[in-house]
Amino acid sequence: MSLLRQIQDAAIDSSIDLPTLLRKCKVLAARLGNDDFKRWIDNELSGYENIDDLPEYRILSVNSKGHFSGAFGSGLRNADIPLLCLPEDLREDFGHSYMTQPIAAMASLVANCKSGTLHEPWSPDVVAHFGQRIYERMVCMQAWKVIPASGLVAALDSVRTRVLNFVLEIEAQNPAAGEAMANEKPVPQETVQHIFNTYITGDVQNLSSGSTNVAQHANLQKCADAELFAKLFDAIVAAKLPKPLEAELGGVVEELRATSGTAAFKEKYHRFMGILADHMQVLGPVVAPYLAPLAGMVA
Repeated sequence: MSLLRQIQDAAIDSSIDLPTLLRKCKVLAARLGNDDFKRWIDNELSGYENIDDLPEYRILSVNSKGHFSGAFGSGLRNADIPLLCLPEDLREDFGHSYMTQPIAAMASLVANCKSGTLHEPWSPDVVAHFGQRIYERMVCMQAWKVIPASGLVAALDSVRTRVLNFVLEIEAQNPAAGEAMANEKPVPQETVQHIFNTYITGDVQNLSSGSTNVAQHANLQKCADAELFAKLFDAIVAAKLPKPLEAELGGVVEELRATSGTAAFKEKYHRFMGILADHMQVLGPVVAPYLAPLAGMVA
């Protein structure tokens, strides 16, 4: 059986672990002579040293929760932490989990997860510094990111799918590419690079190269959305709502911010509107200025 067919079968068969699949790909990368493909495989097998190099499927949107202590024995456990309480330069990092581990370690986390979620603790320095700014008259004792195990499963599945698409395209170019001899170029390098960019990295930014209008529009929209959520959160805090309701709303606003621009935003929006419907008399005047912009963001 050819190397390309071996890789295809391994990508389809979930009983074959991903490190084995990627090691087969490493042989193919050597025969194709493509450095980017080799580098991607090495990063997946050994882990990424720099989060700036992470592919998008390894960056997960997350929420945060914490335990809080107040006066006279009061407190909150497993309370949502609205990241709008943190300085703007920290929100991006704490709204995401960056999966830099080797792919075998990610698979092990999924296999050993029984609750459906994983926890990534906040730095003690961050908890100590900002712990009194989250809930009024309460101190954060412990905080963590809540990572859905389904996000890791999707990342692992994405690797299989990307590999499968890549080798199918290589096979369409040359069915014997996997059996190439040393120093032989079974597929033109520019073709291999194009297939890699299309099916492994998903990099289609070259479609708008030479123009900054697309990037500028995206950046402006992102800033506008962030400002909207910040104002909504400030309005909720200023309304002096009952603490449980304020905590619930703050958590939902953070979920809206984290999922802005994604398909998951619609679900969070409906949750927000459900809470509004249950407390219309209290919340109506508070959130009224923000309803139209929020509705416009629903895909």
